[in-house]
Amino acid sequence: MSDVHLTPVDEDLLDTILQGDVEFTGRMSFDKPLMIKGRVSGTIESTSDLYVDEVAMVEASVSAKVVSVRGTVKGDISASERVELFACAAVEGDIVAPEITMETGCRFNGNLTMTGSRSKAPSASSPRT
Repeated sequence: MSDVHLTPVDEDLLDTILQGDVEFTGRMSFDKPLMIKGRVSGTIESTSDLYVDEVAMVEASVSAKVVSVRGTVKGDISASERVELFACAAVEGDIVAPEITMETGCRFNGNLTMTGSRSKAPSASSPRT
C-alpha cells in the first residue's frame, strides 16, 4: 500500500482566512471557501469548503462540502464531497462523507461512515438511525 500525499490549499485562492489571533464562539455559516487558523467553537455550516490550518483548534460540529484538516478538530464532521486529513491532523469525533483521504501519521478517533455518493451528506448534528 502506498502513502497518500495531499496538497495544501493555496491561501491566495481563499476569500476569508480567520487568523491565529481570532477566537470565535457560536454558529458560523458561509458559502465561500474559508480557512481557520485560530480557535472556533460551536457549529460550522457551509455549502463550500472549510480548511483547518495546522495551528487551528476547532471544537464544533462541522458540515461543509469539503473539509480539509491540518490542525485539531474536536466534534463531528459531515462533508457532502470529501474529508481530507493531513499527517498533522488530529480529529476526535465521527466523520460522515462519500470520500475520505488520510495521510500516514494523522490521528482519528471516532466512527467513519462513507456514504458512497457525492450528495447532500447528513448534518453532523443529525440523529442516527
